[in-house]
Amino acid sequence: MHSDYLVLAYYKFVQIEDPHAEVARHKQFFEGRDARSRIYISHEGINGQMSAAKADAESYMKWIHSDPRFGDLEFKIHHHHENVFPKLTIKFREQLVAMDERVDTTKGGQHLSPEEWKRMMEERDEDTILIDTRNDYEWKLGHFEGSELPPLDRFRDFPAYARYLKEKRDPKKTRVMMCCTGGIRCELYSALMKREGFEQVYQLEGGIIKYGLEVGSDHWQGKLFVFDDRLAVPVGNKASVISSCCYCGVHCDTYLNCANTDCNQLFICCSSCAALAQGCCCKECEQAPRVRAFVPSERPKPFRKLRSGGTSSC
Repeated sequence: MHSDYLVLAYYKFVQIEDPHAEVARHKQFFEGRDARSRIYISHEGINGQMSAAKADAESYMKWIHSDPRFGDLEFKIHHHHENVFPKLTIKFREQLVAMDERVDTTKGGQHLSPEEWKRMMEERDEDTILIDTRNDYEWKLGHFEGSELPPLDRFRDFPAYARYLKEKRDPKKTRVMMCCTGGIRCELYSALMKREGFEQVYQLEGGIIKYGLEVGSDHWQGKLFVFDDRLAVPVGNKASVISSCCYCGVHCDTYLNCANTDCNQLFICCSSCAALAQGCCCKECEQAPRVRAFVPSERPKPFRKLRSGGTSSC
C-alpha cells in the first residue's frame, strides 16, 4: 500500500468540442492506477476532485498539463494517508456547476490572489461585503470573519439571493468580495452579480483551499467543509471549532448522515448525542421504518449506497 496520497482540486473553463471523448480519454488514463475521483467534464470545461497515490497523482498532473487546453490548469494539493473518494467517477455533465442559469464567465469578477484578498479584508469599509457563496452546511463549519452567510442549501439558490441582495444594497456603490471552496462557483456567481448590476466584484482566486495553502488561517474561523471522506479539514496550520452539536450545543465539527435512509441529511452531532439518538437527526427519524444500525466512529465518513443495492458507511 502507498503511504502517501495526494488530494487534488482543480477546474478550468475551456471549450471542449467532444466532452464524451474526453471522458473516455480520462478513463483510459486511470486504468490500473491507484486513484479515485469525482471528475466532471462538459462542453464548457472540467471540474475535478480526486485522490491518488503520489506517483499516480503526479503522472496525472503531468499528463493533463501536456494538453494545450489544460496547460495552465492549477492544482490545489493536500496530502493524506488514503484515498478520500469511494470510487473512480468520471462523467459528462451539462453544467459544471448546477446553477440552471447561463452566464458568461469571461465577464466575472476581478481575481484576487490570497495575499490581495487578505489585504482587502483588512482594509474593507462599510461599503464592502464579503459573501460566502457556499451552502449553509458548508459555512457552518467555518468561514472568514465578518462574512455574509446566505441561508442556501443548494447551488441553484444563489441567483435568487443575488437578486435579493440587489434590493438591499446599492449595486453601484457596494464592493462585493466572494469566496467558495476551490474557486469554481465564484467564476459563475461573480458573473451573475455583475449581470445584476454590481460593478465592483472581486473573487478569491483558487478559493479557500488556495488561501489556506498560501496564506494560512489569518481571518479564518473554524474548518473547511470538503465533499469527500474527510468532510472537514483545517485551513492553514490552525483548526478551531465554531460549530455546535444540534442536540446539546457543545462545540463540535463532526458531520453525520442521518441513519434514517429516507432522510440521510448531514447534521452536526457530538459522539454522545449521536449514540443516544442512534445516528438520527431528530426524534421522528429515530422512529422511521428504515433506520441503519448506528456504528460509533470518531470521524465518520459520508454514507453511500453501493451500486449493487447494498449499503456501506465507508
